Amino acid sequence: MNFPDSIKYTKEHEWIKVLADGTALVGITEFAQDALGDIVFLEIETVGKTVQKDEPFGVIEAVKTASDLFMPISGEVIQLNPLLDQDDGDNPALVNSDPYGDGWIVKIRPANAADIAELLDAQAYKELVKA
Repeated sequence: MNFPDSIKYTKEHEWIKVLADGTALVGITEFAQDALGDIVFLEIETVGKTVQKDEPFGVIEAVKTASDLFMPISGEVIQLNPLLDQDDGDNPALVNSDPYGDGWIVKIRPANAADIAELLDAQAYKELVKA
């Protein structure tokens, strides 16, 4: 299982990566996508809205279950990954095949980027999932 050092993790199995322009990508971890199984649908209705830390920003549906997606830090959701968009890209399976790359889910504008430091690093997340 892959645990990139360049991102931070939550106990709810989301990850966040800050980009050079100060925005951040949010997705689910390899552990989470493996537990969910084949992802078939994403429901993200928070684009353009500010979502508080630990609040749901969408729903991810797999063949065997559905689960809320929780915001790692407070911020404004500014974009849904166009490769996953049901209307355009229609490829939610990218979350399974490339969870830390093309399978990111939303881009956010963090309310306070310093909050990211409070999240789990790769080693702490690895211990959490006992991988």
